[in-house]
Amino acid sequence: MSRLFNFCAGPAALPEAVLSKAQSELLDWRSKGLSVMEMSHRSAEFVEIAETAEADLRELMNISDDYAVLFLQGGATQQFSAAPLNLLGDKTTANYVNTGQWSKKAIKEAKRYCDVNVVASSEDNNFASIPAFDTWDIDENAAYLHYTPNETIGGVEFFWTPEVSMPLVADMSSTILSRPIDVDKFGVIYAGAQKNIGPSGLTIVLVRKDLLGKASPLAPSMLDYKVHADAGSMSNTPPAYGWYMAGLVFKWLKEQGGLTAIEAMNRRKYEKLYGFIDANDFYANPVELQSRSSMNVPFTVGDSSLDKVFLQQSEQAGLLNLKGHRSVGGMRASIYNAVSEAAVDALISFMDDFAKTNG
Repeated sequence: MSRLFNFCAGPAALPEAVLSKAQSELLDWRSKGLSVMEMSHRSAEFVEIAETAEADLRELMNISDDYAVLFLQGGATQQFSAAPLNLLGDKTTANYVNTGQWSKKAIKEAKRYCDVNVVASSEDNNFASIPAFDTWDIDENAAYLHYTPNETIGGVEFFWTPEVSMPLVADMSSTILSRPIDVDKFGVIYAGAQKNIGPSGLTIVLVRKDLLGKASPLAPSMLDYKVHADAGSMSNTPPAYGWYMAGLVFKWLKEQGGLTAIEAMNRRKYEKLYGFIDANDFYANPVELQSRSSMNVPFTVGDSSLDKVFLQQSEQAGLLNLKGHRSVGGMRASIYNAVSEAAVDALISFMDDFAKTNG
């Protein structure tokens, strides 16, 4: 059976070459007689896997030695607690930007530990834009500023980095590895793996080393960045197979030409898809032009009563997981790195035929 086109928001599509490599090594990794899933995380073999993955990620993202790179469990959602517990220090306030559902979840969790100053929000326009930076009400005495560069659900993305005087913290779950970023502008970057990194169960955290060792006494050991940094992410058994899979993805990204080449490919994909949507009166995207996500493209059809038909027929056509998030409805095509241009072309062709039949 041939593989179908997967537009899932996460767990998302993985490169077929990576899946094939993992399949070939599943039962017997490099003639060692066992699978990576069965391997001790403290064995020389797994340490080699782990160190190579970290080195490749550092190369891809140009991560300096000023940062610790952590491979953790718990998902990005656990970092909603870890960030304030590690970064507040003796301060009682943190700045947060509210641009969608994931921002709201991070804000809600941070309120368990500190006063949250919402510096800007686009909730009044249903999260259809990024608030202009000159409207932000930043508390300069706060411990840090947190934002979500790409909102997976609403399809809103920052294409610029806030310049602030305090540590900048970013939930990059849907942005990381889709294009080059300047890591040096951030205090903490965290990302769930299941978009552009690998399978779910792994979380990547980049922490500037001068921010380590400041965790609250109330922070559980497994949420203390320094504990993990000191132990090479092996204070407890890490998500070993996810770490291995991430390493295969990093190799694949390097083979594609790195993040500059991936950015160019992603631009071709989203320009095609948005261009088609804008040129066809049957479809609409609710996000303002300059804030449209390069990774997650929500759209509606002319009549919402056709949503179910669209989803049924698209799946029959081999286009999977196009249903929009339950909080916003409609459709959503997530076009992460592993989603090919051919997949986007097939989606556009189907959308064109569907509009002609039902418009």
